[in-house]
Amino acid sequence: MNTSNKLLAEHNAKVVVQDFLNALNAEDFELARQQLHDDMHFKGVMGERDGADNYIADMQKMKFKYDIKKVFTDNEEVSVWYDINMGGKTIFCASWYKLEDEKIKSFEVIFDPRPVL
Repeated sequence: MNTSNKLLAEHNAKVVVQDFLNALNAEDFELARQQLHDDMHFKGVMGERDGADNYIADMQKMKFKYDIKKVFTDNEEVSVWYDINMGGKTIFCASWYKLEDEKIKSFEVIFDPRPVL
């Protein structure tokens, strides 16, 4: 991949992930859903989800708020460090998003779960 294509892929990937998180913060779940592949996979400390509709249904119930601290890109992979307000508890998390065709195909989130247990 030449340098300009790599920079474009990284820019687009970063924008998709930021649009996704900003939409969740705004509780615009339709816009958040548009950033996801239908068959996306989520893996977190507390469990896994398959399918964009299942994931968004859970997010509509939880209504987490994301305070982005740092975003790293590498082609169509994006890593984000953020605080997540989980309704009374704010937890520092790291996530790893993998995109395909400019949509989120999968992502993992890691954090210390002890404050929410």
